Amino acid sequence: MDAGVATPGACAVYRRRRPEHTPLYRTVQGHLETYLALAQEAQGEGVPAYVEGEFRRYLECGILAHGFARARCGDCGHDFLIAFSCKGRALCPSCNARRMAEVAAHLADQVFPALPVRQWVLSLPKRLRYFLQRDAQALSAVLHILLRVIEARLRERSGCPGGRLGAVSFAQRFGSALNAHVHFHCCVIDGVFAAGEGGQVQFCEAGALTPQDLAAVQQQVRARVLRWFARAGHLDSVDARDMAGWDHGGGFSLDASVRIEGADRTGLERLLRYCARPPFALERLEQLGHDQLLYRLPKPQPDGRTELRLSPLELLERLAALIPPPRLHRHRYHGVLAPNSPQRAQVSALARQPPPSLPNPADASHAPARSPARYLWALLLARIYEILPLRCSLCGAQMRLIAFVTDPPAVKTILAHLGEPSTPPEVARARGPPLWDPAPEPMANWDEAPAPVPEFVFDQRLSW
Repeated sequence: MDAGVATPGACAVYRRRRPEHTPLYRTVQGHLETYLALAQEAQGEGVPAYVEGEFRRYLECGILAHGFARARCGDCGHDFLIAFSCKGRALCPSCNARRMAEVAAHLADQVFPALPVRQWVLSLPKRLRYFLQRDAQALSAVLHILLRVIEARLRERSGCPGGRLGAVSFAQRFGSALNAHVHFHCCVIDGVFAAGEGGQVQFCEAGALTPQDLAAVQQQVRARVLRWFARAGHLDSVDARDMAGWDHGGGFSLDASVRIEGADRTGLERLLRYCARPPFALERLEQLGHDQLLYRLPKPQPDGRTELRLSPLELLERLAALIPPPRLHRHRYHGVLAPNSPQRAQVSALARQPPPSLPNPADASHAPARSPARYLWALLLARIYEILPLRCSLCGAQMRLIAFVTDPPAVKTILAHLGEPSTPPEVARARGPPLWDPAPEPMANWDEAPAPVPEFVFDQRLSW
């Protein structure tokens, strides 16, 4: 959820976001029905239901007319309204930013121990990305191949043959230019964990990663991935053999240059936010005119472009391709950090010490199960923007939520009293393409009509 900053006195104040004033909201509001109608006409079946649902939920996100929560200051009686969010997975910038911050905070605070973490980034050739975009089995297979090769290399560098890695992976389905580009970001603890005396887990840190190690890992991943695609029937064996002999990595790119030390918790959370980031940034989008938008790219493209100029329908088409299918995990846990791993309770930062009521670590199995970490909306905003949203803008006292208003008549009455719009923004109807000028009426006896007089007469007597 976006936040604005004001400074009455010395207190930073949260301001409610207004998505209906952003170019993204106006584009979806004005052209969604047209985009859906054109897709239905071109494809026969239209866009998937989850894509349409994502767009329609976004149009309700942050709009007070669809319901709100009411916060009130107990000291001075000041109150303000907080609109509900759509909790979208790919389209809504506010909900994506909240999810990014929540995932990064949870992993940094309660999952990753105070040990060095290295980021491994794998990108595949365009010919294979097509299958990763549509086949969940292929996506999982490539990810498991990458982690098995990395684990073998960490065992070799740490001198611990039977050790297990600890990792969290992110399968990103987008590129920086609003394009579909499936690639992997894996945050791997830079070492392996082995069983020690008394059932305790010992960490064996891996040595420095050399360019030769990185090249060997990339070569093994490339060979195993091509072999899997050939066995799965996605590639012909001859094509797989040819791709294995391509120069410059054959389209496979592996990077492991980013390493965060164990004591740098701020750097680790910043890295995790980057891995869990949304597909696009709202502040890079600008409305140029009625039928054109500008999206500034974070870095120049290979052809030198630094911006994209798109029509509203082109922007909706690109965004629709970046919405992930339902029931698809955005990040996964591996090795000793996996949910069912018996070593997770000892490795994770949350369960490194037994509860005070349990004197023996062996009795930790009888402890009540902890609920999943959930960060309050106010705490996340304070963590991102360094603002306390439930602080009164008049007296600076702490505010609290006193009601959740969802009844339509009550919503309209309160909003009308406050001078806020009591009805949601109207979604424009589908519009057809512009019509050509009507053809002129046919002339009677057109073959007998005189020829038009030319603008100038060419002297044919002139010899060249």
